[in-house]
Amino acid sequence: MKRVLVIGSPGAGKSTFARALAQRSGLPLIHLDAHYHLPGWTEPDPADWDAKLDTLLAGDSWIIDGNYGGSMDRRLALADTAILLDYPTLLCLWRLVKRITTLHGTVRPDAPPGCPERFDLEFLHYVAVFRRVKTPVLERRLGAFPGRIARFRRPSEAQAFLDALA
Repeated sequence: MKRVLVIGSPGAGKSTFARALAQRSGLPLIHLDAHYHLPGWTEPDPADWDAKLDTLLAGDSWIIDGNYGGSMDRRLALADTAILLDYPTLLCLWRLVKRITTLHGTVRPDAPPGCPERFDLEFLHYVAVFRRVKTPVLERRLGAFPGRIARFRRPSEAQAFLDALA
């Protein structure tokens, strides 16, 4: 593993898993949320984002956590490993609500400056339908991926994977 994507529903724990993987592997960690959003959760100009993504992807090795479908194919073309956290919807929603209530109004470590945690009904809906709507799209993209794919359906499976690396 030299170039790893960690993908899955918001609330699955992509950032937490990616941090643990980076600690065990020594690979540099990139949180896409921290690089994509501008203050106030605004989206960047597409050309600016493409240039920034080119810089992020230029490294010889990395772990990138985040979905961002518009750049998924570019990242998959360079990755050798894809890890899909495919956890139950209720678990992801519970974790997201816990994160929102715990960190509301503060900026979490994997978020960009000026983007505090907030309650957002549209985002909760996105998580509620993620496995039904977005996971099949991820599966199709991963179907053509020539690298290693690890799919974890429970946090215990992801933890066993990390423990095996230690």
